[in-house]
Amino acid sequence: MKEHFQQNKDILNILFEAASEGIIVVNSSQVVVASNSAAAVMFGYEKGELTGKDLDVLIPRDYHKIHHSHVDQFIEKSEKRQMGHGRDLYGVKKDGSLFPVEAGLNPFEMKEERFVMSLIIDISVRKETQRQIRELNTRLEDKIEIRTRELQESIRELKRLNLDLEDEIAKRKAAERKIKDALQKEKELNELKTKFLSLVSHEFKTPLSGILTSATLIEKYKKEEQQDKREKHLVTIRNKVHYLNNILNDFLSIERLDSGKGQYKYTNFSLKRLINEVVYNANITLKNGQEIMYPKEIEDVTLHQDEKILELILSNLLGNAIKYSPENSLIKFELGFEGEYMIFEVEDQGRGIPEKDQKHIFERYFRAENALLDQGTGIGLNIAKTHLENLGGSITFESKENKGTRFRIEVPVTLI
Repeated sequence: MKEHFQQNKDILNILFEAASEGIIVVNSSQVVVASNSAAAVMFGYEKGELTGKDLDVLIPRDYHKIHHSHVDQFIEKSEKRQMGHGRDLYGVKKDGSLFPVEAGLNPFEMKEERFVMSLIIDISVRKETQRQIRELNTRLEDKIEIRTRELQESIRELKRLNLDLEDEIAKRKAAERKIKDALQKEKELNELKTKFLSLVSHEFKTPLSGILTSATLIEKYKKEEQQDKREKHLVTIRNKVHYLNNILNDFLSIERLDSGKGQYKYTNFSLKRLINEVVYNANITLKNGQEIMYPKEIEDVTLHQDEKILELILSNLLGNAIKYSPENSLIKFELGFEGEYMIFEVEDQGRGIPEKDQKHIFERYFRAENALLDQGTGIGLNIAKTHLENLGGSITFESKENKGTRFRIEVPVTLI
């Protein structure tokens, strides 16, 4: 058969030499019977040097056994196919070096003998390109991973800076609010001081003028039959002094509360004595025909609480009831117990509190619209509410304009 191929050399040369791929033809014994120049150059041989050599010289030693088996099976089945599906193929050059290849197998018969023609491509450049691409991809992935980490770190840093910025903004806003509040409080304080000085001047000047006038007139009534006139002016003086004393007590109470010195002195005292003292002092300031109705025959029990503060609060409420009620009216003063609380209620038939003013009635220096022309400081109810809250108690009221007002006090007490 070798002679047959030699006789058709011209035809084979035309076919083989025209192909850019390496072409190798082996017989059933896997011996090379023909090859083209491209194959010789690819494997490092001279032209025609591969003819007669066993195919094993072109295959890595580790693959000899398995390759023989595959080729035998391939020749037996006689079908075209691509070699190396799913795995890498390598050829062996004359100098023993390996290089990657792709091979296509084409079986054929000639003169009743079977042959296999292999079309071989050196894919070293492709493999190197793929390796470089893989390397570049790996580097790119590494860079992406690094950049991703850096980006994540940048995002975390931005979030931290954003939180710091938000915190700084919040602190600045809080500082601004504090400054504004401080300025507003200072403004309010200055207004209160101005109002307070004006109030004190007016509230002290009026009763002092009355006292001075009554004292001057008393000197003129020297005759015995003028005793009733002297008594009238003495009552005026007594009422004015009592009024001034109450104002001073209110101012002193405010000073204690504002300076933080409002410590309370808890003592044991008689409930009956407290009620009699409060009613007695209130009776001095009653208008013509006014009457205080209160339980005169109450059970005398001993309480544990701040007696002076309770007296101050109750005197303030009875004083307001008298001041804002007309002559010939009844003022009810009631008391009782509910659990651990002592309940006091003061109800009058006076002018009442306008509905629009009721929400401000416990504010310091506030005067209801229908009480602006009456003497008063507007601090009594504020003091009462503050003291009661400090003692764990409360104060509430119901009022209708021109019909009257009822105040209710609840204060915790201990019976002794």
